[in-house]
Amino acid sequence: MITDKSGDKMKTIAIITGAAGGLGSEFTKQLYNEVDEIWAIGRNIAKLDALKKTLGDKVRGFSVDLSDPDNLSVISDELEKGEYEVRWLINNAGSGRMARSDKLSASEISSHINTHNTSVAMLCNICIPFMKKGCHILNISSQSSFQPVPYINLYAASKAFTLSYSRALNVELKDTGITVTACCPGWIKTDLLKEEINGVKIKFPHMAQPADVARKAIADARKGRDMSVYGAYVKTMQFFSKYYPHRLIMKFWMMGIGKYIK
Repeated sequence: MITDKSGDKMKTIAIITGAAGGLGSEFTKQLYNEVDEIWAIGRNIAKLDALKKTLGDKVRGFSVDLSDPDNLSVISDELEKGEYEVRWLINNAGSGRMARSDKLSASEISSHINTHNTSVAMLCNICIPFMKKGCHILNISSQSSFQPVPYINLYAASKAFTLSYSRALNVELKDTGITVTACCPGWIKTDLLKEEINGVKIKFPHMAQPADVARKAIADARKGRDMSVYGAYVKTMQFFSKYYPHRLIMKFWMMGIGKYIK
């Protein structure tokens, strides 16, 4: 706990969306001893309660559906109630499925964009007034943000927004000492990944462990980097996306997923 200029006690907090599972729970574990409280945001209150039971009373669960940005008033109202410094904001919540874009419902499209983009930008603006030099924003993007990706088109496009938004925001906040980092992982071993599509078992290449991705992202944020790319495979794909035609990359992608979309 730190003290502000008036002598009042300020709690340091980490706000983590999608905190109850996979990559989010790893961020929660790895930052647990660094702050006074962790505000774990998720939709499933049972999972949030289980996270608190596992880690301890520093975890405060907030059941918030980020597909409706109006729900973020819960966080802004809570911040206004006390004396808080947001040491870390980690926008990790996400979802997606492999499908042709015209097969997605209107509600899926709205939910996807609101969760990955609108709520990310709004949470940043909510938290920045409660941050200072040495505080960090980590927005989870994806390897898929490097180029267009058919059949996870909306997911990849939304992650491209996250990457561009984060890197530009990092420049805009340079004079404040607040760093913004886009984390761009490849396939991560989490419950988000389905084991099969259309009855065909999926083979995900070069799967990463959530703990390793989280550790690298936190380290890169501390170094002030605007991107965090974990693993040789993802770095190779980043290189190809820069110097090879995207039409060619999409062709190879389609060759790889053909058996899943028939």
